[in-house]
Amino acid sequence: MFERLFKLKEHGTTARTEVVAGLTTFLTMSYIIFVNPDILSTTGMDRDAIFVATCLAAALGSAVMALVANWPIGMAPGMGLNAFFAFTVVAALGFTWQQALGAVFISGLIFLLLTVTGVRSWLIAGIPHSLRSAIATGIGLFLGIIALKNAGIVVDNPATLVGLGDLKQTGPLLAILGFFVIAVLDSLRIRGAILIGILVVTILSMLLGVSEFKGIVSAPPSIAPTFLQLDIMGALHGGLLHVILVFVLVEVFDATGTLIGVAKRAKLVEEGKPSRLGRALLADSSAIIAGSVMGTSSTTAYVESASGVQAGGRTGLTALTIAVLFLAALFISPLAAAVPSYATAPALLYVAGLMMRELTEIEWDDLTEAAPAALTAIAMPFTYSIANGLAFGFVSYVVLKVFTGKWSVIHPATQIVAALFVVRFAFFGS
Repeated sequence: MFERLFKLKEHGTTARTEVVAGLTTFLTMSYIIFVNPDILSTTGMDRDAIFVATCLAAALGSAVMALVANWPIGMAPGMGLNAFFAFTVVAALGFTWQQALGAVFISGLIFLLLTVTGVRSWLIAGIPHSLRSAIATGIGLFLGIIALKNAGIVVDNPATLVGLGDLKQTGPLLAILGFFVIAVLDSLRIRGAILIGILVVTILSMLLGVSEFKGIVSAPPSIAPTFLQLDIMGALHGGLLHVILVFVLVEVFDATGTLIGVAKRAKLVEEGKPSRLGRALLADSSAIIAGSVMGTSSTTAYVESASGVQAGGRTGLTALTIAVLFLAALFISPLAAAVPSYATAPALLYVAGLMMRELTEIEWDDLTEAAPAALTAIAMPFTYSIANGLAFGFVSYVVLKVFTGKWSVIHPATQIVAALFVVRFAFFGS
């Protein structure tokens, strides 16, 4: 059955490898089960209902990605978008969380329309090769700073913004150990090296008493407090049109950058090779709409999927495994919580290093290609935003091409994207 659905042999993989890859990705992105309720509950939403909505949105999105696109990419409510939802739209602008959910729903419909009409694919086709490589590199760097922060290796410093953490603490030491375990096992070509590294750190943390085993089974709470509570008309008539625009821009470029970056790592979007990117974009779009109905912020493709790709995931069976595990998390959330952040951090950091190989694909001899690519990659981790990195890259690409007399080589899609980012920053800020 799996062979017929996912064409495992054609992709050079096995069911066991795909399941291990799915489990690896789930462990690296399962933090969203606990982080998303923390953030969205600040708006007055029911925390338990958000927990259920998060699990269901992730399961549904990943399942659609598996069965429609056959790509090994996990879906879940996006970090960054949930913060914008809670702290900007509701807390700062004063809209209700019901209106904010309505804005997410409308942006999802626009997103779907762009996908179905082919406009989104046309936009992607206009991305210069150097910027595509820079997007993958930037996502890797973004993944790296998240990993170092979660491990406690990089910390906040009021004088220099970031600084080195206390490496004598148990968390950073375990994260460093996990990184070397993964690197050694992977260099020996042992399948599931990332998963093994995560489990080794988790078990050691329990033995050392720094991570608590909180049980296995718990009954899922009710989703009723957030299910179908979105206020679409309130979003349309309440002055949320600019918010909807921001949601669409971030969803288009964050999600697309992630999909392309992870898919390139899995060799699913190679030159001259048929791609199911259109189907992946459709799955991504529909997941946003479903998530808003359940009661959570925009659902998107996760950069953590790269860890599953590194573990061998190449087909939708990886994503289907992720979907099943998110459903299981409804009942075994205490067990999922036993995996500390410094156990998944080494996996993310290792994948970040691997994604840096995309730097070799950038045309460094052409400054009008290299400088925008460098800005794209650098801005993502330092502004903690994939969208900002894309904005820096596209705008600088157009500016440099224009002022060096190379306007004719700029694809119309690149011009439009750059203009939209200028409008975004000029009228809506960051």
